[in-house]
Amino acid sequence: MKYMLLVYGVEDSYTEEERAACMAESAALCHELAARGQYLASSPLHPVATATSIRVREGKRYVTDGPFAETTEQLGGYYVIDVPNLDDAIAFASRIPPAKKGTVEIRPVFELDNLPTS
Repeated sequence: MKYMLLVYGVEDSYTEEERAACMAESAALCHELAARGQYLASSPLHPVATATSIRVREGKRYVTDGPFAETTEQLGGYYVIDVPNLDDAIAFASRIPPAKKGTVEIRPVFELDNLPTS
């Protein structure tokens, strides 16, 4: 089963040393998943200040700088994994370093047929 793990946290809550340790630990987790054939993708995201939100209402496009929602925790990155079940996804998400300071949301991926593959 494929799951997307959405990593939320307060921006600028890490020191440079903590950020470097977080990136190294996260990369090691990705390599561990890859060795088991369960890694699909992951990446940190640029700061929320670089976000652009798009809404289309009654055929008109609205473009807004920044995130759609005003929250204290921002979406900071993601993982896409392929594990047997939700329990395994929870076990992995619990090991992601930002879970110690923020939140990791786990969502099953709804797979559609007839879409292009990479």
